[in-house]
Amino acid sequence: MRKKLIAGNWKMNGSLVANEILIKSLLAGVGTPVCQVALCVPAAYLAQCHSLLNGSGIDLGAQDVSQHEVGAFTGEISCAMLKEFGARYCLVGHSERRQYHFETDSVVALKAQRALASGITPIVCVGETLAEREAGRTEEVVKRQLAAVIHANGHCISEIVLAYEPVWAIGTGKTASAEQAQQVHAVLRAQLKAASSQADRIRLLYGGSMNAANAAQLLAQADIDGGLIGGASLKAPDFLSIIASVN
Repeated sequence: MRKKLIAGNWKMNGSLVANEILIKSLLAGVGTPVCQVALCVPAAYLAQCHSLLNGSGIDLGAQDVSQHEVGAFTGEISCAMLKEFGARYCLVGHSERRQYHFETDSVVALKAQRALASGITPIVCVGETLAEREAGRTEEVVKRQLAAVIHANGHCISEIVLAYEPVWAIGTGKTASAEQAQQVHAVLRAQLKAASSQADRIRLLYGGSMNAANAAQLLAQADIDGGLIGGASLKAPDFLSIIASVN
């Protein structure tokens, strides 16, 4: 049985003071969760968060990584650097990276490959825009995005975490219904099964405005193995409530 994962994505938020307050509140309230928990924090705060989380039950994650191993790539961060700060996870291909930084499917696939080779679990994000959903292209888009990662990583694909994040439901307050989310997760699961005999071990997260109110219903779906949490991960009571809803 797949152990659920609740991963927070702080995006470009935080401060030294706010981070310490938030993490200490989470550690005080999380207890012994039945799921795995991770926080994907801005690169500037990796050192601080590593220090605060080290030895706790909450894993550290990064929000992006370079597809290059080393070299003249100003502003980029390598997997080796992330490893030194104890990062267990790294977001790859988040919709905001695809949209604002023009990351292609092939670049996302290379980043996933680089992470896997370094012993970091990539949380690979796929999802459609509102226009693509309204045009009936949801399956086409997410299958294309995932196919690039499968092609680049072959049998190692069983080591990734996959996050479905409908772009139209990120930070908008809109959320796919549990049935809509499950439908897409089932499509992705079938695609993974066609590519790997170990597909049943791959965790699929829902990443479209999961919150304390809707988490339990979403997490009850057969192919939803956790959540990639945005705004709610910045509020200790909300994030703890989502973690508790796994029970």
